[in-house]
Amino acid sequence: FINGCANEWLEDPKSYTLILPEQTWNDQKMITSLLANYYNRLPVHYSVESNLSYFASYDEGMATGSEAFDVSVNDLKNYAYNRWTLWDYGFIRDINLAIEGIATYSTNLQPSVKEQLNAEFRFLRALDYFEMVKRMGGVPLVTQQLIYDFGGDPSYLAKPRAKEEEVYEFIASECDAIKDKIGNEGTRDRANKYAVLALKCRAMLYAGSIAKYNNLMPVPITLPGSEVGIPASKAKGYYQASLDAAREIINSGKYSLYNANPDNKGANFYDAYIKKAVNPENILVKDFSTSKGKWHNFAYHMICRSVREDNLSSSACNPSLNLVEAFEYLDGTPGILKGVGDGTVAGQANWIFYDELDDIFANKDARLYGTIVYPGTKFKGKDVEIQAGVYEWDPGTSSYKRYESSTFGALFTDGKLLTGNGGPMRVSQEVSNTGFYIKKFVDEAPLSSARGVGSDVAWPKFRYNEVLLNAAEAAFELEYIDEALNYINQIRERAGFPPNSLNASTLTFDRIVNERRVELCYEDHRVWDLARWRLAHILWDGQASNPNAVQYALHPYRVVHPGSPHDGKYVFDKFLAPKFISPRFFRLGNYYSEISQTVRDNNPLIVKNPFH
Repeated sequence: FINGCANEWLEDPKSYTLILPEQTWNDQKMITSLLANYYNRLPVHYSVESNLSYFASYDEGMATGSEAFDVSVNDLKNYAYNRWTLWDYGFIRDINLAIEGIATYSTNLQPSVKEQLNAEFRFLRALDYFEMVKRMGGVPLVTQQLIYDFGGDPSYLAKPRAKEEEVYEFIASECDAIKDKIGNEGTRDRANKYAVLALKCRAMLYAGSIAKYNNLMPVPITLPGSEVGIPASKAKGYYQASLDAAREIINSGKYSLYNANPDNKGANFYDAYIKKAVNPENILVKDFSTSKGKWHNFAYHMICRSVREDNLSSSACNPSLNLVEAFEYLDGTPGILKGVGDGTVAGQANWIFYDELDDIFANKDARLYGTIVYPGTKFKGKDVEIQAGVYEWDPGTSSYKRYESSTFGALFTDGKLLTGNGGPMRVSQEVSNTGFYIKKFVDEAPLSSARGVGSDVAWPKFRYNEVLLNAAEAAFELEYIDEALNYINQIRERAGFPPNSLNASTLTFDRIVNERRVELCYEDHRVWDLARWRLAHILWDGQASNPNAVQYALHPYRVVHPGSPHDGKYVFDKFLAPKFISPRFFRLGNYYSEISQTVRDNNPLIVKNPFH
């Protein structure tokens, strides 16, 4: 039998253990499968499926999960220089191999299909380079596989870092080259022309900001070879490129702000991130499907304790009062809450006695309701029951005495609620410490916060609201004030502000900074925005006396004062969040992340970033 089959086996051209390049790159299904893998490998700083500590590491919130988790985040002495390091050349090589494989071996694919696939892989490469340049500054630009000749000297493969501006310009040129070839019209989970334009829009805005604001520093951050730092003279051109890309998206009419529930602006904003069907705002998302077994545990980790569906849900991150007060009042005044005490007897003189818990948040930017669970609201159809305790009148001291409990749902001596099932509590784990919970991206679907079920809420990579904000900022920097107002007022009107709520005299750079903070919070923009504007080291200076560097809480209390018109009303105290320890400290060396010693040992042409 062996003798009879030997020649046939040896002559069979098929391999039963290997897939040959000719097979891979002529099979569109296999290439699509590879693309799916590569989309999944795109680097992220944080998202709904990973890096939950990063949600709590900036001025958007603080940690309140396990004790070890809390200490590691709330006692963060500074941001490590390698915190954002990304040197992603394994991924770049894989993409380069795919691009070359299609060009070399895809003889059976239609030319239009080859062109489309080539464009899609190039988009992924450009996006990966953007993720590197925003962290590292200039990095080596490698666009084809590097092949070692086994001659004993690999030095000819070493490439120096490109200039920072060259990497941004490479991304822009790639976007220009592929935008009309990438196809995927109408898709949301694969890149199409408008995702390409959105990448160019974002990248050029970053480049313009660095060119302008880095050079406004007393001592600009640079290297002799321009591996970091961009000439100020290039700022205008980059802003114009960003604006032009945004205009192309806007004028296409393909996207619009989600507005399915215009009569309830807060619920509408929440739905804009939860609803996936017929959502005109999503340009490119990372999608999930519980029915297909791909889901995430964001709701499990972030759900408000009083409505959780699993007794181990963690409430891992709480929004800070700092963020809550960034949401303006609808009359355009700053969002500082009114009538708040400070936890002292003297501070009681500042109280306003509110009839209902949520009255203190009345007439605020509707995005607050869509982003944060705050006292007096409902979630999953249930009262969130956020109440820290009771203030009872003490006639002996002619002041109110505070009572709190570490028992969820505890009752006071009058038989009414003392401390809510949602807290807040000062020292307990897995409950709000600040008086707030995250709502944005937290799924309301039944059992989405339970183990083994999960959520399929999508994670946004590019959305139309960001494009409008990018356009507004770029137009503002170019002094196209009317155009900037048009874009930013669309965003604000969706949030409940009256039409044309900003005008030429009230549109300022600080307004743009704040609009991005509240519109895009928890979407991984804040730290990068502050970095490109060179504001991070100012706002997060490591000083306990700096209100921007520390995290504040707002605790609500029910008033017990029989015979008084204040009885049964609610008061609020603001103070440093009890579990918050170390002020946020962003050092000058954090503007460009550390390149490891291993990388520099392997390639002596790689120079270190400043301050490292």
